[in-house]
Amino acid sequence: MATNQDPKRTPMMFESMLQADVPKGRDGKHKQIVELLLNDIAQLEHGSALKVPLSALPDSKENIRSALSRATRSRGIEIVTSSDEDYLYVWKPESNLT
Repeated sequence: MATNQDPKRTPMMFESMLQADVPKGRDGKHKQIVELLLNDIAQLEHGSALKVPLSALPDSKENIRSALSRATRSRGIEIVTSSDEDYLYVWKPESNLT
Protein backbone atom coordinates (compact mmCIF):
# COMPACT_ATOMS: atom_id res chain seq x y z
CA MET A 1 0.00 0.00 0.00
CA ALA A 2 1.39 3.40 -1.01
CA THR A 3 1.61 6.27 1.47
CA ASN A 4 1.95 9.99 0.87
CA GLN A 5 4.32 10.51 3.78
CA ASP A 6 8.03 10.92 3.28
CA PRO A 7 9.75 8.43 5.62
CA LYS A 8 12.44 11.05 6.39
CA ARG A 9 9.92 13.57 7.80
CA THR A 10 8.86 13.69 11.40
CA PRO A 11 5.12 13.78 12.09
CA MET A 12 3.44 17.19 12.47
CA MET A 13 3.12 18.34 16.06
CA PHE A 14 0.32 20.83 15.44
CA GLU A 15 -3.04 20.69 13.76
CA SER A 16 -3.46 22.18 10.29
CA MET A 17 -6.44 24.12 8.94
CA LEU A 18 -7.53 25.85 5.77
CA GLN A 19 -6.14 29.35 5.31
CA ALA A 20 -9.64 30.62 4.59
CA ASP A 21 -10.62 29.69 8.16
CA VAL A 22 -7.73 31.57 9.79
CA PRO A 23 -8.97 34.65 11.71
CA LYS A 24 -7.75 37.89 10.16
CA GLY A 25 -7.49 41.40 11.47
CA ARG A 26 -8.74 42.61 14.81
CA ASP A 27 -12.01 40.71 14.92
CA GLY A 28 -11.73 40.52 18.66
CA LYS A 29 -14.10 40.99 21.53
CA HIS A 30 -14.86 44.62 20.64
CA LYS A 31 -15.93 44.04 17.06
CA GLN A 32 -19.67 43.96 17.74
CA ILE A 33 -19.82 47.18 19.78
CA VAL A 34 -17.47 48.96 17.37
CA GLU A 35 -19.64 47.98 14.39
CA LEU A 36 -22.74 49.27 16.21
CA LEU A 37 -21.00 52.54 17.01
CA LEU A 38 -19.76 52.95 13.43
CA ASN A 39 -23.27 52.39 12.11
CA ASP A 40 -24.66 55.06 14.44
CA ILE A 41 -21.81 57.47 13.67
CA ALA A 42 -22.58 57.17 9.96
CA GLN A 43 -26.15 58.30 10.67
CA LEU A 44 -25.31 61.27 12.87
CA GLU A 45 -26.79 64.57 11.82
CA HIS A 46 -24.85 67.83 11.78
CA GLY A 47 -24.26 69.04 15.34
CA SER A 48 -25.22 65.73 16.98
CA ALA A 49 -23.18 63.37 19.14
CA LEU A 50 -23.74 59.80 20.26
CA LYS A 51 -24.38 59.46 23.98
CA VAL A 52 -23.37 55.92 24.90
CA PRO A 53 -23.98 54.73 28.46
CA LEU A 54 -20.78 53.27 29.89
CA SER A 55 -22.94 50.54 31.44
CA ALA A 56 -23.80 49.38 27.89
CA LEU A 57 -20.15 48.83 26.96
CA PRO A 58 -18.69 45.32 27.18
CA ASP A 59 -15.33 46.65 28.41
CA SER A 60 -13.80 49.82 29.83
CA LYS A 61 -14.37 53.09 28.01
CA GLU A 62 -10.61 53.29 27.39
CA ASN A 63 -10.53 49.91 25.63
CA ILE A 64 -13.65 50.67 23.58
CA ARG A 65 -12.32 54.11 22.66
CA SER A 66 -9.05 52.51 21.50
CA ALA A 67 -10.85 49.86 19.45
CA LEU A 68 -13.09 52.53 17.90
CA SER A 69 -10.07 54.69 17.12
CA ARG A 70 -8.32 51.81 15.32
CA ALA A 71 -11.47 51.03 13.33
CA THR A 72 -12.14 54.62 12.27
CA ARG A 73 -8.51 55.25 11.39
CA SER A 74 -8.40 52.17 9.17
CA ARG A 75 -11.59 53.33 7.41
CA GLY A 76 -10.45 56.94 7.05
CA ILE A 77 -13.23 58.26 9.31
CA GLU A 78 -12.46 61.15 11.64
CA ILE A 79 -14.22 61.24 15.01
CA VAL A 80 -13.96 63.04 18.32
CA THR A 81 -14.69 61.43 21.69
CA SER A 82 -15.29 62.66 25.19
CA SER A 83 -16.59 61.05 28.35
CA ASP A 84 -17.78 61.65 31.86
CA GLU A 85 -18.58 59.31 34.74
CA ASP A 86 -21.62 57.83 32.98
CA TYR A 87 -21.31 58.28 29.21
CA LEU A 88 -19.00 58.07 26.23
CA TYR A 89 -19.74 60.78 23.67
CA VAL A 90 -18.76 60.38 20.02
CA TRP A 91 -19.21 62.79 17.13
CA LYS A 92 -17.79 63.78 13.79
CA PRO A 93 -15.82 67.03 13.68
CA GLU A 94 -17.23 69.88 11.59
CA SER A 95 -14.74 69.22 8.77
CA ASN A 96 -15.91 65.58 8.42
CA LEU A 97 -19.69 66.01 8.24
CA THR A 98 -21.29 64.96 4.99
